[in-house]
Amino acid sequence: MNETDVIRSLAALAHELRLRAFRALVVAGDEGLTPGTLSEQLGIAPNTLSFHLKELASAALVTQERQGRNLVYRAAYPAMNGLLAYLTENCCQGSTACLDDGATGCRSC
Repeated sequence: MNETDVIRSLAALAHELRLRAFRALVVAGDEGLTPGTLSEQLGIAPNTLSFHLKELASAALVTQERQGRNLVYRAAYPAMNGLLAYLTENCCQGSTACLDDGATGCRSC
């Protein structure tokens, strides 16, 4: 992931409703969610949610797939993992000693 992609991703997530929607899609996993279900879960008006999903899709953080008459949105895990990897790439000056049991997270943070 390059710096431009990272900035685009962070900007998309820097809004309360988009962050909540993205996190709900991460929780939903590979099954994803329809906009109606996501709207109900989050208590967001459908037209407002549609705008925010479009912003997340523009940042390549979510994908959309048509299943019959419904759209299903899913978190784009490769983009999410790329963002996390970029942010932690040089954690503790690149030493793997600071990683928490192999997880992507810095112990000293």
